[in-house]
Amino acid sequence: MGDCFKRKQGLYILLFLCVPAALSISIHYSVPEEKKSGSLVANVVKDLKLGTRELSVRRAQLVSKSTKQYFHLDTHSGNLLINDKIDREALCGQIDPCLLLSEIVLQSPLKIYSIEIKIEDINDNTPKFSKNEFELDIPEIVSTNMHFPLESAQDEDLGKNGIQNYTLSSNEHFQLDVKSNEGGSKYVDLVLEKPLDREKEPNFGLTLTAVDGGVPQRTGTVQININVLDINDNSPQFTQSEYKVRLKENSPRDTLVSKVEATDLDSGSNAQITYSFHRVPEKIYNLFHLNEITGEITVLGQIDYEEENSYDINIRATDGGGLAGYCKVLVDVEDVNDNAPDVSIISITSPLPEDSPLETLVALFSVTDRDSGDNGRTVCSVDINLPFVLKPTVNNYYQLVIQSPLDREKITEYNITTIVIDRGSPRLTSTRIINVQISDVNDNPPVFEKSASEIQIQENNIPGLLIGSVHAADLDTERNAKLTYSLLPGKVGDGPVASYISVNSATGNLYALRSLDYELIKDFKVTVRATDGGSPPLTSEVIVRFVVTDENDNAPFFLYPLQNSTSPCNELVPKSAEAGYLVTKVVAVDGDSGQNSWLSYELLKATDPGLFSIGAQNGEVRTRRPLNERDTSKQRLMIVVRDNGLPPQTSTAMLNVLPVDGFSDPYMKAVEVSNQEHEEDGTLTLYLVICLAAVSFVFLVCIVSFVVIKIYKKDPRGNFIAAPPHFPPARPDIPENCTDSQSGSLSRSYHYDVCLTGGSLSSEFRFLRPLIPVFSVGDPNISVNHRMPSGSQDIPEQVGEKEAEEKVKEFLSLPVSHHDIGNAFLLG
Repeated sequence: MGDCFKRKQGLYILLFLCVPAALSISIHYSVPEEKKSGSLVANVVKDLKLGTRELSVRRAQLVSKSTKQYFHLDTHSGNLLINDKIDREALCGQIDPCLLLSEIVLQSPLKIYSIEIKIEDINDNTPKFSKNEFELDIPEIVSTNMHFPLESAQDEDLGKNGIQNYTLSSNEHFQLDVKSNEGGSKYVDLVLEKPLDREKEPNFGLTLTAVDGGVPQRTGTVQININVLDINDNSPQFTQSEYKVRLKENSPRDTLVSKVEATDLDSGSNAQITYSFHRVPEKIYNLFHLNEITGEITVLGQIDYEEENSYDINIRATDGGGLAGYCKVLVDVEDVNDNAPDVSIISITSPLPEDSPLETLVALFSVTDRDSGDNGRTVCSVDINLPFVLKPTVNNYYQLVIQSPLDREKITEYNITTIVIDRGSPRLTSTRIINVQISDVNDNPPVFEKSASEIQIQENNIPGLLIGSVHAADLDTERNAKLTYSLLPGKVGDGPVASYISVNSATGNLYALRSLDYELIKDFKVTVRATDGGSPPLTSEVIVRFVVTDENDNAPFFLYPLQNSTSPCNELVPKSAEAGYLVTKVVAVDGDSGQNSWLSYELLKATDPGLFSIGAQNGEVRTRRPLNERDTSKQRLMIVVRDNGLPPQTSTAMLNVLPVDGFSDPYMKAVEVSNQEHEEDGTLTLYLVICLAAVSFVFLVCIVSFVVIKIYKKDPRGNFIAAPPHFPPARPDIPENCTDSQSGSLSRSYHYDVCLTGGSLSSEFRFLRPLIPVFSVGDPNISVNHRMPSGSQDIPEQVGEKEAEEKVKEFLSLPVSHHDIGNAFLLG
């Protein structure tokens, strides 16, 4: 016996340890019926010994077990308040105590507190009789102390608020006998105290008053009309004093419940029996019908097991002489599976963050079934292919928790179908769809369409020009997917990247902030970063390579002949040159690239267009035919170089070609002379001056010439200025091909006097013995050689040395070009 006790004790301890944490704890309150909405019932925080904010933090829910929510829980204060007026009689009828069951459900962790609220009765109902008048037939031979049961009044209140006593109006024949049944209800009998005499008083009128015990006291009255009958000595007798029947709920109308039967030994009208309900509540009249002739009880109203599972019906059989017999019918209502399970959602966590950990509570709900037995037992399930699992707890509560990771980018919401099946026959099923939205967390960085991109920009662009864009996508939503674009610091050449390129932070459009030059920057790279708006923000980067494309914005530039504002380039060509003789090679470059830098040469203008040609590709200037005596002593060529751009750019250069006799070297070097823009105008002016001087001062010229010749004969070294053949040295700004002509090779059997005119594009070489000295004024930096050539003629001495020097200075001061002076001397 002791061992058995120890085993049971150990089993109890093990059972206690295995009880889940979500234990149900009960607390009890009471509240009078008919209290106003918002009235305080109690403060549950104090009674449950919880923290002030614990109800709101743990998402407390008040779950009612009835179909209507009669109470409200203020989670901030913890006050339990009445939601709506409560009528105890409508809620519970004659059931005592009248209890409303609710539960306070706390989460994190789950804990359930059961609340029983007793609805206390107040005296708000008046006693009522089923009729305003009752007819009572009593034979005159009835002996005294005979009891006649009367119809009891009905008071919906209970206890002291129910019927406590009956009173009868004063009379000499009857008094009342008030008794209580097992349930505490009062019933009353009318007792005969003095014999009746039909001949003296055939009718009596009495008033029956029912009095309750409430404050204030309420009463109800009924009129009893007594008819004194002639002799009837046998009362009806039922075959059974108590009938027991079983009736299924929801039985259709007119379904036979039972049949009662009574007999009377009298004959005639005294044997005619009528059946009626006796001392039954009003609801019996609404649910059942009694055939007063046959005694058949049939269904009249809706029989619901969930409202009441049994009924006690008192039946009275009355014969024609006023005597009555009584029996009781006990009806047990059988439950049928007529109530589908009901799913009540207590709380749903929606939206649910996609990074919620496993076992996170998603939804809490309860399942109820109003049926009893197997009809009220339920099984709950959800789809197994979901990342959620259903866990049962106590009191038919279920928790829906996460069982596998969530990913909003794959599935944004779940419609979880909860299926509840009872075990009745036939089985009833209820479904409830729980919608759970998955909220986004910033778990996806922006992703660019390409890891690297290339954008071409044409040079000389307009500042602020839209040149391209970058775009990134973020699988997240709302703020987590809102992207901001920015440039990372960097260098483009010697300047920061932000001074060249700008990015629109919202759209990713790229703009050029300045005009780009292909010749300075051909390409550069920029790193664009996309940052989302999440917390913490996620970023990604893309490298954008900008390629500057060339535009034909540079005209060709001549390297040779070099064009400047001071001195053109001159080429010497022997007059004996044959056709195809290479005079020089024109060289030009173009700062552009590609086809924009492909150059072609063309002879745009020439003194004699048929004498020279130029190679379109190589720029070689050659003779097209041999030179002859009719060709001018100076050929002026205008050369144009054209690139292959669109539109093409051109540049022109001037080249002077001087045919010279007797040079043996085929490649003559250039002589640098001063540039004059208006050579023909200067020559015409020279002739006009000479003519004017010849007409006006012919005599003076003759005298001066005679004097100069005479001085020359006397001292040729000291008084005259001679200019030997002289070419200026190569200047640094002139290409190699245009170097000093002194590097050339001449036959030593000849002696040449070269007369150079300053400021003219034409330099004339004469194979004549000069009559007057030749002055070299081509370059001020060239020193004058006062030595006369050995082949010069002697000039007679006619004038003095001073006079000759003055005359020379006078000629030099005339307002004519140096070229004119040289020609004047030669003509002289």
